[in-house]
Amino acid sequence: MSSSVRFAAAGFLIFAALCLTSGTAHAKVFYSRSEALKLAFPDADRIEDESILLDDEQASRIEKLAKSKLESRLVRYHRGYRGAELLGYAFIDVHTVRTLPEAFLVVLTPEGAVRTVRVLAFHEPLEYMPPERWYRQFDQKTLAEPLRLGGDVHGIVGATLSSRATTEGVRRVLALYQVVVRHSAE
Repeated sequence: MSSSVRFAAAGFLIFAALCLTSGTAHAKVFYSRSEALKLAFPDADRIEDESILLDDEQASRIEKLAKSKLESRLVRYHRGYRGAELLGYAFIDVHTVRTLPEAFLVVLTPEGAVRTVRVLAFHEPLEYMPPERWYRQFDQKTLAEPLRLGGDVHGIVGATLSSRATTEGVRRVLALYQVVVRHSAE
């Protein structure tokens, strides 16, 4: 085998390796679960978590309210407390954006309005991730608002799938709160 053929073959192998790893080269984990919960409830002296397995009726109601499918019927959420005072609820939503996962934290007030949305991990190329200021448009939103992309949620050119996935995720969290959390607190 001539040196030019070996050089071309080596170049092709390097190119192929870069193509195969390029999808994960952009993956970014911003916060671990424990770091995210500390950010969610910085004044809490305790954080309690609860896991619930949704029954068929609950899952159906949540999907109808959220207008999107649940990724799992196993739901875990967290409550932050300072003494006896409930500071709010935190949910971590994990879903597929285009072909790779995203995880974000949605913190709700004790009344069920969005306090904040924070990206925890984004495995798509980072240019598809909306800027931090975009996530602030969810602050104080409830399920009573339409919360739809192109309506009261502004889309982003070049990040349409990310914007849609986030909007659906926030709606799922608000629906989970309404069906599971608020119902169990009554």
